[in-house]
Amino acid sequence: MGSKHLIGIDDFVAKIRSFEQGLITRDSVLDFCDSVQISDASLTPYVLFDEKFYTRNLIYRDALFEIMTICWQPGQKTAVHTHNGQLCWMIPQRGNLGLVDYKWLGCDHPEHQNVVGLDCLAGSDHTKLEVVREAEACAGGTVMTADKLQTIHRLYNHDEPAVSIHIYSRPFDSCVAFDMEKQHCYRRHLAYFSKHGVLEIKPETPPAAASNLVTISAR
Repeated sequence: MGSKHLIGIDDFVAKIRSFEQGLITRDSVLDFCDSVQISDASLTPYVLFDEKFYTRNLIYRDALFEIMTICWQPGQKTAVHTHNGQLCWMIPQRGNLGLVDYKWLGCDHPEHQNVVGLDCLAGSDHTKLEVVREAEACAGGTVMTADKLQTIHRLYNHDEPAVSIHIYSRPFDSCVAFDMEKQHCYRRHLAYFSKHGVLEIKPETPPAAASNLVTISAR
């Protein structure tokens, strides 16, 4: 593979937007992401860490694309989660991340999957997942992808602060997440730590959720 072309985040966003003029495919965006190295300096406004949880920092969003940094302190990890049938690309910018892909084997509410516009309603207490792949994502290395056939995974950070750049098509505001110990799945609503370099104001603690909703702490 040839050397990567250094590019600022604004030019990167402009190029990603240009894919909207045609058919957006996993491989066309992947080839572009693999060919560039985004400059650290241009990402400075979007590199924000939190001691308790990894942070999602919005850079750009429209109807077709969502671009963000995720910043990870050592030991931070996502829940095992789905991607609503999206296409996803992850560029490891700093540090090293681990990736575990899972295959869905079954649950006690398969009918919850037959929903327009969502991967699943969630709410099963007997989900079965199997690990199918484990991989490492290293800064400057291979761009990782998730596609419509392979959409259940977990990301985790090992031993030093890490930054990754994520591109999603289409944007999404919730996903199905899995509690692996309890074999439980639930729909998780997603929020940003910052938008366009500005910290989001955290809402006050919401009132008790309705009985048919499950609230899971961000662990």
